[in-house]
Formats: sequence, structure tokens, C-alpha cells
Amino acid sequence: MPAKIILQQSPDAAVLIEMRQRLAAVRAALAEREAEVAQVRSLLKAFEGRYLHRVGVLYAELDEINARITEREVDLYDSDSARRRAQEARQRAQETHDAAFGADEEPEEFDPPPSLKTLFRELARRIHPDFASDEAEQNHFTLLMMRANEAYSRGDAETLQRLLDDHLEISAAAGESDALTIKRVTRQIQHAERDIAALHREQETLLGSEIGQLFADAETAARQDRDLLDELATSLRARIADAQYRLEFTERQVSAHGR
Repeated sequence: MPAKIILQQSPDAAVLIEMRQRLAAVRAALAEREAEVAQVRSLLKAFEGRYLHRVGVLYAELDEINARITEREVDLYDSDSARRRAQEARQRAQETHDAAFGADEEPEEFDPPPSLKTLFRELARRIHPDFASDEAEQNHFTLLMMRANEAYSRGDAETLQRLLDDHLEISAAAGESDALTIKRVTRQIQHAERDIAALHREQETLLGSEIGQLFADAETAARQDRDLLDELATSLRARIADAQYRLEFTERQVSAHGR
């Protein structure tokens, strides 16, 4: 009888199977984290727009009236401290005005330098989902292209170069031994874990920002059937009415006693 041939799997091959399974898992986690952070960005951006429209414009109006009050007080008191208060109030009014109405201004057209365009095209030529060999790679390439587009839109050449370097490292795998493949896959896992950690930090920064905390407060209020933005707007309108009265009173004082 012919001898039975028993094929034994090498230790490196067994490890490689396990490493590739781990890589697939960490890539799935990266895609999930990317989706979560993208949702947080979108929610906060939409909320900020509502806040500026309903509350920010009222802060701008209040600060403008307060600036006018302090400027008229200079005519009453003619002192360095009065002029300093007026200057500070005017600067604050300008800042709140820019914050409230800056979104209505036409954004500057993005004109990337030729080097950035070349880098992006080279990366897209390698990681576009249309060039994927299977569904798993297509999903991975879709994630990479989303990150590449975001980096390109903000002129981030460093991130584009890192994405390209990572891909070139991966694509250099043809004909390599199992041992070398294990090292490469290990680096891929480390890169994905690094990106997950960076996304986690970004999400914490977004949620910990002033608009992020206000969003959280608004969500808490909504669960109590309250509209936090409406409450803030109502309070500000009362303060604006009071500030308008003080401005009119100051105007009368200037007419009677000012320079």
C-alpha cells in the first residue's frame, strides 16, 4: 500500500492564521470606532448650528449692547479704566459676533498644493475600493479612502503619507515567508490599534469640548421634556431687555452730563 502522506502545519502557519483573525477583528473594531466618531462629529456640528441660530445670535446682540454701554461710559467718566473696559467689551462683542455669524460667510476655496494632490492620487490609486480583491478588502479600503478624503480636505499631508506607507508595507508581502508575514501582520495590527486609540482621544476631546458638554446637557434636558436652547434663549432675551434699558439710561446721562 502506498504510504499515507500526512501534511503537518508549521508552527508559523498556525500563528499566522491566528494573527490574521486578530487583524480582521481589530480592523472591524477600527471601522466601528470610525463610524462612532463620524457620528459624534455630525451630531455636534448639527447641534452647534442650532445653538448659534437660536442662542449664539442672542449672545452677540447682548455683547453688542454691552459694548455700546461701555463706549458711552467713556464720554461720562473719561478715564483710562473706562476706555479699557470699552476696548475689552468691544473685542468680546466682535468675538461673539464672529462666532454667531461666521458660519454664514463664504468659506475659502480649498486650493491644495501640487504635492498634496500627487500624494492623494498615488494613495487613491492603491486603496480605492474598486481595486479590492474581495469584500473584506473592499470594506477596509472604503474605510481608508474615507480617512484619506478627510485628511486631503484639511491639507493633512502627514496622514496621507502614513496611509500610503502603511499600504506599501502591506503590499510588499508577495513571496515572503510565514515568519516575515507574521511580523508584517503584527505591524498592521499595531497600526490599527494606534488609529483606534487616536479616534478614542478625538471622541473624548469632542465630547469634552464646550459644545460637547452643552450637547450632553441638552440631551439630558430633552429626556426631562425640556428644551435647553429655548431656556437659554428666553434668559438671554430678558438680559438683552435689561441691557437695552441700561444703554438708554446711559445715553440720557451722557446727554445731560457727558462731554
